[in-house]
Amino acid sequence: MSENVNNNYIYGKNPIYELLVKNPKRVNKIYIQKNISYDNRLKKIIELANQNKIIIQHTNLQKFSENFDEKPNFQGVVASVSPVEYIELEDFLKIKKDGYKKLIILDGISDPHNFGAIIRTAAAAGFDGVLVSNHRSCPINATVEKISSGAINHIPIIKTTSLNASIDYLKKQDFWVIATQMEAKDNYYEIDYTDMNFAIVMGSEGSGISKTILNKADFTVKLMSNFESLNVSAATAVIVYEAIRQINVKMKKGS
Repeated sequence: MSENVNNNYIYGKNPIYELLVKNPKRVNKIYIQKNISYDNRLKKIIELANQNKIIIQHTNLQKFSENFDEKPNFQGVVASVSPVEYIELEDFLKIKKDGYKKLIILDGISDPHNFGAIIRTAAAAGFDGVLVSNHRSCPINATVEKISSGAINHIPIIKTTSLNASIDYLKKQDFWVIATQMEAKDNYYEIDYTDMNFAIVMGSEGSGISKTILNKADFTVKLMSNFESLNVSAATAVIVYEAIRQINVKMKKGS
């Protein structure tokens, strides 16, 4: 393999399959471990690659793995991909949908495992996008793609040069901003998520949400008394699924 190994590789059968289904144009080339047995998922990957005229090369992935900072479980297949195409906030807001929009804002999330898990939660819960900053945020790399289990191809990732300016813009577009803070007075389940466009802000486990963003929030909420025991991806899942629970309850009552 002559290409330099960088962050534009993803690995594992499910993430690669999901990418081929959702956005095959991002895939430049697929590498398959020599002498590997072909299960149904790998056969489907090869079929989709052939349909989209993507080059397949059989190689020694164990040798290839020496160039990675981490030693991932390739599951016998690696894809060279173009970087994820981030969407502009203005373009995101133009996307038409029924009902209110739901957004997650990440302030200073630098761990790729947390970032990938948050993307997976957001997509699974039917949220409309994840907003991150150019600064103090994790890039989308192989680990993020792997942990998201392909979900990164099913939800817009919005990137901004200024979270503060983007939050101001969202508020002008009838979004309510909900920030999580351990010292908040209100619990996360005391907010009514059902009748508004809203954005949930999650901060890093170390420094939390910046004071400037906290001051812009319409609501600040705490998750629980032992919030310290949750990492940020688990904490995000708690508040996200409470919001979805409320929305689903209201929909059932209205039907």
